[in-house]
Amino acid sequence: MSLSMTGFGQSAVAFEGYRITIEVKSVNHRYCEVLYRMPREWSCHEDALKRVIQSRIHRGRIDVYMNKVSDAGQATAALNHAMVQSYLKAAEELGTYGAEGKLTVQDLLSLPDVLMTGVEQPGEEKREQWRDLLCEGLNLALDELLAMRSQEGAFLAEDILLRLDRISALHSELEALAPRVTEEYRLRLRQRLESLTQDEPAFPTAAFGMELALFAEKSNVEEELTRLRSHLDQAEQLLQAAGPIGRKLDFLIQEMNREVNTIGSKANHLAMTQHVVELKAELEKIREQAANIE
Repeated sequence: MSLSMTGFGQSAVAFEGYRITIEVKSVNHRYCEVLYRMPREWSCHEDALKRVIQSRIHRGRIDVYMNKVSDAGQATAALNHAMVQSYLKAAEELGTYGAEGKLTVQDLLSLPDVLMTGVEQPGEEKREQWRDLLCEGLNLALDELLAMRSQEGAFLAEDILLRLDRISALHSELEALAPRVTEEYRLRLRQRLESLTQDEPAFPTAAFGMELALFAEKSNVEEELTRLRSHLDQAEQLLQAAGPIGRKLDFLIQEMNREVNTIGSKANHLAMTQHVVELKAELEKIREQAANIE
């Protein structure tokens, strides 16, 4: 099942008089990158939260937003008494160097770490309780996010399969056109030689046969068509497979582009060239869609 890398989920859990809200959103990224915005006292849980995310998401940039408010609806804030005393002591020591002035309340509130969101929770047991609660809320938010990623991934896979069907149809037309290229070249070459030598002795058939064989060898695209068919089958199977498929699909698209480019360089035929142009357009559209698949 294909999963998109774009999604959004949110959850809310309650603990000890607080309502914890969690929002998770993800966008395209080559790897799995996790970014947090949360109260400072929860930063010690980042590793545990990251393990939860990486156990369920393999690719994408994941932004995690966490906040808590009291049941009364007011944001919680506590004074860091130790930090305030430290600042006041430092200001007092500066006075010994001749510095004048006093710290005001406004000055203190503007200094780092004077205010803490929430009440500090001492003790290992309490930290574990908060960690487990945050992981629980994160999993609930990830459930929503993954449901959205799954739904969008299904739409992407459906669109890609339709384009693969079109490429398969063009492939079949190229297979039918390929044998005609040499025959049409033979007729054109014979007609031109006959028009040039109508008042002269017959043109040398040996040279004619050699030229025709050389052209047939240069314009032969059977190997490229065989490999293109193999890549098409693999891509269709991949879209039905479980787990991350984005990078594998991107590799197959590159390989298909390589075969199509080779066919285009060999094809000395207007209809085949037109088919190659359409093939490249379809592959580019698939590449754009595949860039959002995990």
